[in-house]
Amino acid sequence: MFFFNLGSFEVQAQLKKCPVLSELEQTSSKDRKEVIEALKILILKTYGTGIDDLPDIYTKWNVVTAKPFPETGGNKEEEAYFGMAKTFCGKEIAEMSWLVRLDFPKAPGANLAQGQIFLAKSKEKGWFVWFQYH
Repeated sequence: MFFFNLGSFEVQAQLKKCPVLSELEQTSSKDRKEVIEALKILILKTYGTGIDDLPDIYTKWNVVTAKPFPETGGNKEEEAYFGMAKTFCGKEIAEMSWLVRLDFPKAPGANLAQGQIFLAKSKEKGWFVWFQYH
C-alpha cells in the first residue's frame, strides 16, 4: 500500500501484484469497447458498491479515460500515471497496460469522486486490475 500527499489530502494507492509479462496478452486501443464492458465487473470487484457512510457511492460511474498507457503521451496527468506504472512494475508491464480514469458522480468531494486503475489482459483470465490509485 502506498500513500501520496496531494495538497490538502492524502490518497491511498494499492498495488495488488505486478502482472507476469509472459502471461499478458497484447492489446491496443481497438480493445477499448472490450475494456469498457469489462469495467462493469472490474469496478465492482475493485471498489465494491460503497463505504460505510456512503453505501452506494460506487454504483454509478463514468469513464473519463480508457486507453493503453503508450497512448497517454501529450497529457501530463496521464503521463504521470504511466510513470507510476513503469516505476511499480517496469516498462514492459506498463506498456502492455491501460489507464482507466473514473468519475463517481455520487461521491462528495474530489478525493472520492475520482478513481484511477491500471488494467492488463491475461491470456488465460481476461482483464484484471493490478493497481488502484483511488
